[in-house]
Amino acid sequence: MTRRPDGTPLTPRRGGDGMLGHELMPGEKGPQDACGVFGVFGPGEEVAKLSYFGLYALQHRGQESAGIATSNGDSILVFKDMGLVSQVFDEGSLEALQGHIAVGHTRYSTTGASVWANAQPTLGPTAHGTVALGHNGNLTNVQRLLELLIEREGMAKRLDLKGGKCTDTAIVTALLGSDGYESLEDVAIDLLPSLEGAYSLVWMDEHRLYAARDPQGIRPLVLGELPSGGWVVASETAALDIVGARQEREVEPGEMLIIDESGVRSRRFAEADPKGCIFEYVYLARPDTTIAGRSVQMARLEMGRALAKEHPVEADLVIPVPESGTPAAVGYAQGSGIPFAQGLVKNSYVGRTFIQPSQTLRQLGIRLKLNPLREVIAGKRLVVVDDSIVRGNTQRALVAMLREAGAAEVHVRISSPPVQWPCFYGIDFPTRDELAAVGHTMEEVRRSIGADSLGHISLEGMLAATEQAESRLCTACFTGTYPVEPPVAARHLLLSQPAEA
Repeated sequence: MTRRPDGTPLTPRRGGDGMLGHELMPGEKGPQDACGVFGVFGPGEEVAKLSYFGLYALQHRGQESAGIATSNGDSILVFKDMGLVSQVFDEGSLEALQGHIAVGHTRYSTTGASVWANAQPTLGPTAHGTVALGHNGNLTNVQRLLELLIEREGMAKRLDLKGGKCTDTAIVTALLGSDGYESLEDVAIDLLPSLEGAYSLVWMDEHRLYAARDPQGIRPLVLGELPSGGWVVASETAALDIVGARQEREVEPGEMLIIDESGVRSRRFAEADPKGCIFEYVYLARPDTTIAGRSVQMARLEMGRALAKEHPVEADLVIPVPESGTPAAVGYAQGSGIPFAQGLVKNSYVGRTFIQPSQTLRQLGIRLKLNPLREVIAGKRLVVVDDSIVRGNTQRALVAMLREAGAAEVHVRISSPPVQWPCFYGIDFPTRDELAAVGHTMEEVRRSIGADSLGHISLEGMLAATEQAESRLCTACFTGTYPVEPPVAARHLLLSQPAEA
């Protein structure tokens, strides 16, 4: 077996997984979502190719691995690997995935290592066949679920999990194989109320497609209908658009769907208590997605307009940090009357590489992703709009780069409030004492990143932009108010001491 210099096995790949390694910005790691899920029930359709394009539309939700499982009514076949959707699949692998039901997944790891064994969909036996499962979110009661698995299945299952399949998704897959039920549907309707945390699940057996969303509906999940009469479920409406499906509705919090040749049936396993993730509006979702009836693009534009009212400044240009800051920057320009310009060029083809950068490239840091347009920004007073500040390293490097390119002033505006608390529901924020806003005043953060001024949108301004009631949204990363009890093993993170200023 080929190994890396440190002795760890090197898994053969077609290429890098397509995302720039955070090591190029030392100590920096932006907010990352858990996953994207896609499922299709489409007799007569090329369901593997539909899944491929659906996952392509959801690539932003996870770039570490991708997989598709299909069923032809008799058996389930899974193909998955590390990397981007376009790197994992080719025409030959998609042609091999025959059938009329499919489940697809693209992953960013929040629990379990980023290795092939933890790629999804996960596959497991049941009393009536096989189950293939994809999960977006993060469960908070994994220890209790593992104990339940041991109670039901004995130590053998636990040993299997310790052998590599250590994710919450693997545990749920194993529990769906529990004996003593007449059908997979009955297993699921009994199991789902036991799951705590965030979960948008899409799974299938040889004959049916299933979908479920946690009672808080923290992560999005939508249902669409194909022109042929088939059905699609996906993390975002943009994935429905790309395969030509018409959005039917959102999967309700606390609802399970069962889809087969008879159509779509709904069963409720818990009362709905909506607490959708507000960070979907800020950053996670594609701008061409709609969540709870609100266009993400329009929400971000409105966040920018509100930011201009709350933190005005005299300046010559508004420029975005592409791509995530672009809609809010347009909104800021509209709200302030300051001209909008593209002052930074993003290298769209820079992705994560398994080639370790040299010290020279490390020092270049953010320039591998972004490069300033000197003729646009030289001598100008700039308003630079971004979606969030996590550790602050990216903003610090960005401000320094703009000043080096000749900017007269750099005023940083952020379209979300300061991130002050960890997320336990699928966003991989750093620990609390690593967050720039914890233990530091706004002025201290401003000095740290080197900006002439710094302004965050207010919680009220951000909420208003979503057009959703605060009671229907999870704002835990900004407020520390968690809709679902954090896992016992992680509660010490809420009490950790912030770093010294």
